[in-house]
Amino acid sequence: MTGAPEAVPDGVSGHWLNVSGHRVYYLKAGEGPPVVLLHGGASDGRDWLATMTALADGFSLYAPDLIGFGQSQRRQTGYFLADFSNFVRDFAASLGLEGYCLVGHSFGARVALDTALANPERVIKLVLADSAGLDGISRFGSALFALFWALRQLRRQRQPFPRFLVREGEDYNHVSDTALRSLRTPTLLVWKARDLYVPVAIARRAARLMPQARLALLPGYGHAPHKGNTEAFCNLLREFLDED
Repeated sequence: MTGAPEAVPDGVSGHWLNVSGHRVYYLKAGEGPPVVLLHGGASDGRDWLATMTALADGFSLYAPDLIGFGQSQRRQTGYFLADFSNFVRDFAASLGLEGYCLVGHSFGARVALDTALANPERVIKLVLADSAGLDGISRFGSALFALFWALRQLRRQRQPFPRFLVREGEDYNHVSDTALRSLRTPTLLVWKARDLYVPVAIARRAARLMPQARLALLPGYGHAPHKGNTEAFCNLLREFLDED
């Protein structure tokens, strides 16, 4: 853990919880049907502050720092991919959420997808924003990731993510087509039209494979539609979550 949590806007509160053997920090806002928000691989729950503020009038929003990220406890030996989806399952159970909507960005979207596949009876709806795991990231994205990693090492800065471990059968870059076809959870994919990390062609293919999925594109370059197009993203999210 990296010290005292930073201040958050009015209407958003910070909390601690013991989950999966970790002391975990999360943000909470609003009242209504529960929505769990999962941040990307170089961020933490604060990445969702604008979304939480915009939707707090109709939903109970929970944005945890995933295990190993942000203020949450980090295991130095690292984590397997399944550890993250197991954490989300246990986090929701610890809060008493029997059914919830799950929203994820980038790496968090991959975790959200894995959670929905493993717990279809719990995840009511799924939103994937510029998701990792549907195919490998672009060469540009890989180069940029390596550059930022190296710069933090040179500056002796703590990496924002934990050590990632791989066991046989796990693939951080690819969910199988069979798994995508099996997903019956209503799913919204939200993508930047010009994502240089995960090209929109990957999203189009995934939307065709998922029986209950549709794709919404937001204009411009970038990898974070909830930040670069906040109002449009929140409008899409509210509309999708409100659907029967």
